[in-house]
Amino acid sequence: MSQFNDRVAPKDFAKMPPEYRDLLVRLLTIQADCEIGGPHIYVDHWTLRAPTVDDQWRVARIASEEIDHCRKMLRLLNLVDVDRSDILERPRSKREVDAFKEDMPTWADFAAFGFLIDKVGQYQLEEMVGSTFAAIDDTLPIILREEKGHVAYGEQQLQTLIDSGDDGKTQAQAAISKWYGIGLDMFGKSGSSRTERYLEWGLKRRTNEEARRQYIAEMEPKIAALGLVVPDRLLGRKYL
Repeated sequence: MSQFNDRVAPKDFAKMPPEYRDLLVRLLTIQADCEIGGPHIYVDHWTLRAPTVDDQWRVARIASEEIDHCRKMLRLLNLVDVDRSDILERPRSKREVDAFKEDMPTWADFAAFGFLIDKVGQYQLEEMVGSTFAAIDDTLPIILREEKGHVAYGEQQLQTLIDSGDDGKTQAQAAISKWYGIGLDMFGKSGSSRTERYLEWGLKRRTNEEARRQYIAEMEPKIAALGLVVPDRLLGRKYL
């Protein structure tokens, strides 16, 4: 099949081939699950335990924005008569992506999560820019702007920990070493046949390995610029 480039309105979704419909619903469902997955990790513990009242406010704001991102993805699904509100009650062990099954015991974890995992989220959302499903274009600009803010806040908090002394730097390094590999796995397996179908239908722009390679090229210099050691990206990874 040559690449599909038409723009599909929600009212025309039912006319599309089953493969297109299945891929779009899967893509939006996974994104919604990821958006709500983060708050399920950190809201209970960090909203009122972050280091300062300003940080507590920021955690609450980030959680609110992520919940709203989930709400927007569920609304897109509702436009094509798909109800996936069940993901709001999904236990962490059943999340679509392993990153959202992890624990976040330290403030360094929260910072590294924002810096690394929200950055993966940004990459995933950028895949949908210009999607053949036209309704996505109305949703993405605000979500992407907010995700970039989450990444910047995570980087800022890592820098604050590093500047606080050896103990803070040790915590930051441990968190980066934990979350970097988890983030790389979020891009999915290299050579994925499903990704090729996403590309053919105009629902994604890059293969898993292309997106991961670009992420590595962007983030490893940023990790080094913080004065931290870049973790071994191949150790125990699932994506090869």
